[in-house]
Amino acid sequence: MNDASSPQAQLAEYRASIDNIDAALVHMLAERFRCTKAVGVLKATHGLPPADPSREGQQIARLRQLAKDAHLDPDFAEKFLNFVIKEVIRHHEQIAANGVDLKNSAASRGE
Repeated sequence: MNDASSPQAQLAEYRASIDNIDAALVHMLAERFRCTKAVGVLKATHGLPPADPSREGQQIARLRQLAKDAHLDPDFAEKFLNFVIKEVIRHHEQIAANGVDLKNSAASRGE
């Protein structure tokens, strides 16, 4: 048996893949929050509420179906999205409470 097929080598390969996936997830979440920050600024600027239960419901249903199609537990996917949504709403509430500084906002910089 050569080293490439040893359990330690296989474990190292899996862990390297996991590390890459985790890095991609962090970057994707950062991009998602960049976009949701711009949404928060837009909502605050126009007096819209921080939360949109209708949109949230649509997103949860869509994500549950995507999870099912990908053979991922839809309940887990929903819990994850609910966690993200709560954080987004918290950010939107902070933006609304602190006022909108359009000169320094991501939306005004085209971000």
